Amino acid sequence: MRLKGKTALVTAAGQGIGRASVLAMAAEGAQVLATDINAQLLEGFSGVANVTTARLDVLDKAAIQELVARIAPLDVLFNCAGVVHNGNILQATDGEWDFAFNLNVRAQYWMIQAALPKMLAAGGGSIINMASVCSSLKGLPNRFAYGTSKAAVVGLTKSVAADFVGLGIRCNAIAPGTVDTPSLGERINSYADPVEARKNFIARQPMGRLAQAHEIAPIVVYLASDESVFATGQLFSVDGGMTI
Repeated sequence: MRLKGKTALVTAAGQGIGRASVLAMAAEGAQVLATDINAQLLEGFSGVANVTTARLDVLDKAAIQELVARIAPLDVLFNCAGVVHNGNILQATDGEWDFAFNLNVRAQYWMIQAALPKMLAAGGGSIINMASVCSSLKGLPNRFAYGTSKAAVVGLTKSVAADFVGLGIRCNAIAPGTVDTPSLGERINSYADPVEARKNFIARQPMGRLAQAHEIAPIVVYLASDESVFATGQLFSVDGGMTI
C-alpha cells in the first residue's frame, strides 16, 4: 500500500488516463476524489473502494475553489484534464488557441493555486501535471495549439517546483506518447478514413503500438508516492520510444 494515508484529487477522471490513475492510486491505499465535467462518466466508480466522485468544470475558478476548500487534507493533485486540437499555425483559429490554453494550462494554474495553501499548511504535497511528448520535448505535425500549450505546462511545472522546493512541495509532469483512450478514438473517428488514421497514429510509435491507459498510471502512482520524494520539476516521458 504505497499510498496509504494519502488523499488525492484527479481531474478528467471519468475515462482514459485519469480513470486508470484513480483506480491505480485507490488500489495502493489512497483516498481518491475523482472529478470530471461529465458526471455520467463518474458513475463507473460506483462501488470502487477508496474512491469518491464530484462533478467539476476545471474552467470554473469558483467551482475549483469551492471543491478544494472541502478537502482536508490534500496530499496529491493530478491535473489530467486537457484537449487536443488538430492543425498547423496557418489552420489554427483564435478560438482553438484560447481553448487549448484555457483547458491545458489555465485550469492547471487554477487547480494548483487552490490546492497549494492546503499542501503548504500540511507540510507538503505532490502535484502531477499532464504534459505530453508533443511539447518542448518534440514537435509533431498538425499539433500547433496543443504542442504549444503543453510546452507551457512544462514551464508551469518547473516554475511551481522552483518556488516551493524548500517547502515540501513537489511538482512534476508526465509526457505520454500516443495513448489508446476514448478521446483518441473520437479524434480518429473524425477523420475521413479512420482505419488509415489509426494506422498513422500507430506508425509514429517506435514500439509499433499505442500505449494503454493502465500503462501510464504507474508513473502517476510513483510521483504520488514517497518513493519519488527527491524528484521535483521534472518531465517524465512515458512515450514508447518517441524521444529516443
